[in-house]
Amino acid sequence: MAVEAGPVGIRVNALLAGGTDTPMGHIVANTAEAKRAIEHLHALKCIAKPEEIAMSALYLASDASTFTTGSAMLVDGGVSISKL
Repeated sequence: MAVEAGPVGIRVNALLAGGTDTPMGHIVANTAEAKRAIEHLHALKCIAKPEEIAMSALYLASDASTFTTGSAMLVDGGVSISKL
C-alpha cells in the first residue's frame, strides 16, 4: 500500500502495540496474577498506558514522520524481543 499511495503523498504505516491497559486488555488480564504474567512477557515488565501507544500514533500522524512510510513500528514494550 505504501508503494501505491506514496506517489500521491499518502504514507502507510502499521503500529504494532504490545499489552495495553484497555477494557479489552482487562478481559485477558482479569486477575492480578494474569496481569503480572502479561507484564512479565514485556522487556519493560509493564503494560502500556493507552496514552503511550497514542504518542506513537501521533508521531506517525505528524509532520515529524514525513519520510516514514511502509514501516511496522513496534510499540510493544519489548515483548517481541523478550526471552521471558
